[in-house]
Amino acid sequence: MIEGFPIRMSANGSRVSPPRLGCAPRLLAWALAACCWTGGGGWALGQTAGATGTQGGSSVSSGPATAPTTMPLTSIINESMLYPGEDFKLGTGDLIAVKVFQQPDYQATVRVDADGNIHLPFIGSVNVKGLTVRVAQVLIAERLRVEQYYKNPEVTIQVLDTVNGAVIVTGEIRSVVPVATERSLREVLLIAGGLPATASHTVKIVRPGEDKPIVVDLGTDLASSAAASIPVRPHDIIQITRASVVYVLGAFARQGAVPLDQASPLTLLQLVALSGGAGFEGRSEDLRLIRTVGAERKLVEVDFKKVREGKAPDPLLQANDIVFLPTNAMKALLKGMGSGGVIGLVSVLVAAHTL
Repeated sequence: MIEGFPIRMSANGSRVSPPRLGCAPRLLAWALAACCWTGGGGWALGQTAGATGTQGGSSVSSGPATAPTTMPLTSIINESMLYPGEDFKLGTGDLIAVKVFQQPDYQATVRVDADGNIHLPFIGSVNVKGLTVRVAQVLIAERLRVEQYYKNPEVTIQVLDTVNGAVIVTGEIRSVVPVATERSLREVLLIAGGLPATASHTVKIVRPGEDKPIVVDLGTDLASSAAASIPVRPHDIIQITRASVVYVLGAFARQGAVPLDQASPLTLLQLVALSGGAGFEGRSEDLRLIRTVGAERKLVEVDFKKVREGKAPDPLLQANDIVFLPTNAMKALLKGMGSGGVIGLVSVLVAAHTL
């Protein structure tokens, strides 16, 4: 047997061994195969499974049968699904890619059916339900070897999509992460894309069989958080809520809610800068910081003028703080009138004063 060459079948069902090639013919055959192979899942010169030609009026095989790809690989790969490891157990609905090492003509993308079977080129139906990826690889390789399609095949299986043994991440991040037995919360969140600035660093894990969700405070740094090492199990649901906000009202260029990124504490001066700065009509000496403590709101004394001049500490803001900068009525009026209106108003005042 020549390693890598599939065995062809004769009309009466018996196997036809491939011809023995010397070193030079074998190299020539592989060179021709390399030239014909396009690398994109097919043969450039008509090398397809079941293709035949005629020679002297009789039908002959055009060469080794190539394994058809059941589904175009590049059209179904979900980039958010990462290889979950060889301990992952396959189940109904899993979408997998099966390949043979150094045999580019053998690749199949198949989904496990309701009975746990997958249908592969050459060997047909294989039941993989409940098998780990490692065991399924060995089983398929053994079938290919026993059927004498390949001498010592090395089969690899990649899980492209699964609803079995997975963790659902919902909220500010939406993802499905394969989990075979256990993974750390940190690893699951990083695979899902990490925590965005709008996400709260306090997450909830809803676990089947548990009465209450598991609340985990990740602190300011996910990478160094000890709490992020908590194990996450298959079928867990990780809920990530939106981060708290700080409200800006009054004489600022932009008013509204500003997300409070827990990974980067926000100070009063930073908030003012993010809001476009305080307008000249604002009464800086009367800036109000209103903080929610429990169910009550309290006024926090802040001398904004001293803070701005560096004579007082720049306070750190907390979730749901309200920063309000009142306006001076006259200053606001002058700003709204524009330069022409101001000149007109000054003229009227001067005229009134001379009467």
